[in-house]
Amino acid sequence: MLFNAVFMIVPVALLVLSVVVATKNFQKKGNAKRSLLLQLVSFGAVASFCLVCPLVAGAATSAAASASLVPISKGLQYIGAGLSTGVACIGGGIAVGHGAPAAIGAAAEDPKNFGKAIIFVALGEGIALYGMLISILILNG
Repeated sequence: MLFNAVFMIVPVALLVLSVVVATKNFQKKGNAKRSLLLQLVSFGAVASFCLVCPLVAGAATSAAASASLVPISKGLQYIGAGLSTGVACIGGGIAVGHGAPAAIGAAAEDPKNFGKAIIFVALGEGIALYGMLISILILNG
């Protein structure tokens, strides 16, 4: 029971600590890139802690390892599906954010360019659909 409580409290405490440290760092030095990098590194540390510790704890005995292998694989499957959709949507948003104003500008200068310009915006949106397709394949595979 205490073992499970530690695994629930430690990641939350590390994330709160990283937010506090990044906020203090930004207020003190005013460097937003450094604060963002600190946040990303701390998120990676907490994510690796959350992934590795249950694997190590489950591998303590062979019975526990075989019993806990199914939930861990299911959890990693959900993490992979979420990452593929999330990263693809971020990439699609960046692509549409850069492509749509250019397409609007091209169509405003010459209306004949609208068909060509809208294709590039649709390609950016397609990235998000590919991510969702991969998520569906991961969850049903």
